[in-house]
Amino acid sequence: MPLTHSEPPVVPRHRALAPDLARGSMLALIALAHSQVLAGHTIGPSGATGSGTDTAVQAVLTLFVDSRGYPMFAALFGYGMVQILRRQEPAGGWAHARRQLRRRGLWMIVFGFAHTVLLFTGDILAAYGVLAVLLVGALRWRDGRLLAAAGAAAAVGALVYGAVLAAPIPAGDASEHLTDPFVSAAFRLALFPVLTPMNAVMAAGPVLVGVWAARRRLLDEPDRHRLLLRRVAAVGVAVAVLGAVPQVLVTTGVWHPAPGALLAVGALHTAAGYAGGLGYAALLGLLAARLGAAARARPGGDRAQRVRAALHDLLPGAAVASACPARPRRCYAG
Repeated sequence: MPLTHSEPPVVPRHRALAPDLARGSMLALIALAHSQVLAGHTIGPSGATGSGTDTAVQAVLTLFVDSRGYPMFAALFGYGMVQILRRQEPAGGWAHARRQLRRRGLWMIVFGFAHTVLLFTGDILAAYGVLAVLLVGALRWRDGRLLAAAGAAAAVGALVYGAVLAAPIPAGDASEHLTDPFVSAAFRLALFPVLTPMNAVMAAGPVLVGVWAARRRLLDEPDRHRLLLRRVAAVGVAVAVLGAVPQVLVTTGVWHPAPGALLAVGALHTAAGYAGGLGYAALLGLLAARLGAAARARPGGDRAQRVRAALHDLLPGAAVASACPARPRRCYAG
């Protein structure tokens, strides 16, 4: 039976750790993925051979980072849409919540457009704004329809980005080589109606999976879903690594397949990346559950201090200290 309303909002006593932990880790993955863009490498097949260190780094990035961060970003975006719905719907019903989500999406498109014209070709704000506007109705779809649409969107997205990876396009922003600011802005503006829909198509599948996960509060209540999170983490990361092996051979210059095979390799790499992004999110959900359990076992102090102490136990202390210096609430607002 179709969903006619959302479940009553559950207001937790503390901010859930897992979504924030996943968002921060996702940003780190995206920064790593773009490091090769800043280095001027190509995003497609490479015929050049670098040093052994360069080849090893490229292999690691392709196996664990490339096309693995943005699927997690997209899934968290869908997850966040459900969280916004839970906050807004009690105030004015479904119509009010839908208006709020679409308005936020429209403003994302506006800011993404300005970002593109003024600064950078590879904007993603507008693409996610488009998804927020178009997919707000999916928040009320039945699970079967939601997952079927996610699978279809993922297949299309894998083919689209597979075609991008098969093309020897120089990485980085080509507009940086244009010295006239108006010509550079015009170049970016011309690409906006091409890249924005393409990015939206590539992210639509994980967004819908994120909606499904948020309905079950997989990251809000990871303790209740440990078994499912373990399975998603194990299968997702394994699929991501195995599916990236052919792309590693391409990006390191070991294999130079024909164009048709390049498209297949790129599509496989992208599809495996969807699984990897979800697997990483599940791993971070498990980490959050463990941190929460460790924090609850510690006497004294507020929750933020107990979480910071648990981080010191589970992660290198120096790294945590540098990230959360004198005010632990900046690291985790409990």
